[in-house]
Amino acid sequence: MKISIGNDHAGVELKEAIISHLEKDKHTLTNHGTNTEGSVDYPDFIHPVAEDVLNKKASLGIIICGSGNGAAMTANKHQKIRAALCWTSEIAELSRLHNDANIISIPARFVSTDEAKKMVSVFLSTPFEGGRHQKRIDKIECS
Repeated sequence: MKISIGNDHAGVELKEAIISHLEKDKHTLTNHGTNTEGSVDYPDFIHPVAEDVLNKKASLGIIICGSGNGAAMTANKHQKIRAALCWTSEIAELSRLHNDANIISIPARFVSTDEAKKMVSVFLSTPFEGGRHQKRIDKIECS
């Protein structure tokens, strides 16, 4: 699977762990994130992930910042992007199953590395359930 990933300075260490985890499963990754812990502006690293997903250069996206909120807010400014802020694997599963999220937003300062890797694995492997959830998804976008 092609995956786009982006992060700010708070997510460097977590991103590296996630990349190592995903490379074992032979995923193709595009890294738009910073690789240093010097302060940066998260939108600069999140917008490219959303654009990759929109333009079908990636099937799904992973974004990481300190709280996960700024990253999710940035990605969700793009039409057809549904970035879900997740802090447990159960929430990650429901974000795909019920909300057809196409980007997972991870709060680096609030989840362990093991939980983040588990969330990403669940997010990538869970299909959208469709059915009654599709009509709700269709009501999300504003015109």
